[in-house]
Parts: sequence; structure tokens; C-alpha cells
Amino acid sequence: MKKTLLAAALMAGFAGVAQAETSVTLYGIVDTGLGYTQFKNKDTDVKATRTGFYDGVQSGNRWGLRGSEDLGDGLRAVFTLESGFTLQNGKSAQDNRLFGREATLGLAGDSWGSLVFGRQQNVASRYIGDIASPFGDSMELAAIGKTFTSAATVRADNTVVYATPNFNGFDFAVGYSFNVNGAQNWDIKDAANNPKDQNAKLVTTGLRYANGPVAVAVSYDNLKASAWDKSAQAWNLAGSYDFEVVKLHLAWGQERNGTLTGRGYSSSIDGDLSMGFGAGSQVDYKTNNFAVGVSAPVGAAGKVMAGWAMSRVSDNDWFDANGEKKSQNLFSLGYTYNLSKRTNVYAVGTYGTGYAFQNVRATQAIVGLRHRF
Repeated sequence: MKKTLLAAALMAGFAGVAQAETSVTLYGIVDTGLGYTQFKNKDTDVKATRTGFYDGVQSGNRWGLRGSEDLGDGLRAVFTLESGFTLQNGKSAQDNRLFGREATLGLAGDSWGSLVFGRQQNVASRYIGDIASPFGDSMELAAIGKTFTSAATVRADNTVVYATPNFNGFDFAVGYSFNVNGAQNWDIKDAANNPKDQNAKLVTTGLRYANGPVAVAVSYDNLKASAWDKSAQAWNLAGSYDFEVVKLHLAWGQERNGTLTGRGYSSSIDGDLSMGFGAGSQVDYKTNNFAVGVSAPVGAAGKVMAGWAMSRVSDNDWFDANGEKKSQNLFSLGYTYNLSKRTNVYAVGTYGTGYAFQNVRATQAIVGLRHRF
């Protein structure tokens, strides 16, 4: 159960300034499991296998502080400091950042929305995942972010996001990052005519409607640096409908000139918030992404989930020279069971073909335990 605390509950230094209208909430998730994963290259017969401890499968391990202060006339100061960690060794996650999951401060009002500054998720990660797939961006290879990379819990530094309040089920958000990874760089142009702007900048926006059994969301992301020929772009459209006996999820998206994924900026295919396949070769890269999924309650405390997600690469020179498969397919089946309001067990299995657009078969099965506080 989440506990609303006066700040003195964590730091004695806060006690002298705590006010009745100010609150700080301590919260977190601890998630661990045992599992098996194998990647097998069918051309070379090379296999990579891992059996053993997994953590953060259904939800990334975290602890955080979330607070607000009533400033009067409906205005609030709000902040979130959220730290990720790995349960297997207790180390900080997100490239060893103390508050790598989120570090934000802003203002909020019931009538006009919120304006928040700091390290935070892009809009696609907020709006798309849970609508596009019954797994959301969780459950390892079953995560929607393995296909729709702009919804892969993408986080960006130096970011400002404005979000509207909910209007009859509609809400809208738009954000801008001055540099997605690390401190914002100075704009310098030297005699060799190097690019003036050394920052990778992200524009992110989306619109969502959720009312009763219906949920629909659209999102757009654009990542650009002056050294790149073109910007990496992603469009997503997702919808779900809850028939009560079963919930249906559908999604379509497109990525151009590279990919966006979740832990920072890189220029490699496995790189996080990235241009994808390397400078110069990314400009003709394009994928079309599709997903369909269903979930259904099982008794009062259980839920079964199933999904298929596909990413298909369009013809281009880079892929003709480097790729082996034009499609990546991931088929997943999962189950969760609530032991209480805060604790559940889960099981998930995924089978994949054409993984990372190579002739690689992926097989994964994990069982685990999650506790929220």
C-alpha cells in the first residue's frame, strides 16, 4: 500500500519545512523471477543461452518519491524522483543514474494541465504501450517496445513536457528535449565548419482518448541532430476495446531513418534513444510495425494474455547489404495471478523469428513474483 508521508519520514532535514498542504509519497516495485532465453542463428548454428535469475520482468525495479505543494488558486508545485535498480546485485540502473527513471519538477493546475521539466518519458511511451498490447512495455521479449521502439519506455534528458487535463476522455501532450542524453552542449562552430549544434533534440507529442471500454492513442516522435542527414521519425496508432469477457488490442506504426528505444542516445542497432544503424546509412531505413493482442480475466484474480507483434523492413540499400530477414515476428503468451492487491505471480513465454532482422530464432520462458508498495 502506498504511504503518504511528511518529508520527515525520509530525511530529518525536511521536518522543519513540512507543511500541512505539502505531501511526499514513497512508492516502489520489486520484481524478480527465474527463466530461460535462447537466441539461435539458423545460418551459423551459433546459440546464446541464459538460464537463471531475471529481475524487472513485469515491471522495472524502482523506488521513488512523488510530491506536491498547494500554492493556492488551484496551482500546485509537483516533483517526481524515481530510481531504477537491479535486484540481482542492488546496483543502479539506467546507466548508473541515481534517478534514472525520472527526475522532474513542474507546475500543475486542474484547469490548464501541467508543465514539467527534467528527465522523463516521451509521449509515445506514456500513451501507446498499454493500449497497443496486453503486455504493455513489459515481460521482456513480449514487450511492445521490442517492435514499436518509440514506445519502449523511452526517456530523454533536458526535457519539457506540457500535458492537458482530461477533457471528457481526451488528453494531449507535447514535449521537447534540448539534448536527449547528458548535459546540453554549447553551440560552437569552428574554422573547420563543424556542425554548430552538437545536441540530439527530440520532439514528442500525442493525443489519447480513453472512456469506458474504448481507448485510442496516436503519437509522433522526431529525433534530430545537425550532424545527421535526416531525422529519425516514428508514428504510432493504437486502439483497444474491452468486451469484459475479452479485451482486444490493435496497433500500427512506422519508423523512418532510425529507431528510438529507451535508455539514452546511441548510434548502434541495439542503441537506446538512437538513430539506429549508424550515421549515413540510416537515411533510407523504414519499418512498418503491427501488433494484435487479447487478454481475458480468469476467475477473480487471474488474467491470461496473448499477442503477436511484427516489424517489417522496406527495401533499401542498407538492408540489402546487411539484413537477412525482412520481418521480425514475436508471439507471446502470459498469465498473471493476484495474491493480494500489491503482490502477484506471473508467467510469460515468447517465440520469435527473424529477431533483429537476422536469421535468428528467439525462445524465452520466465516465471516471477512482483510486489508493489
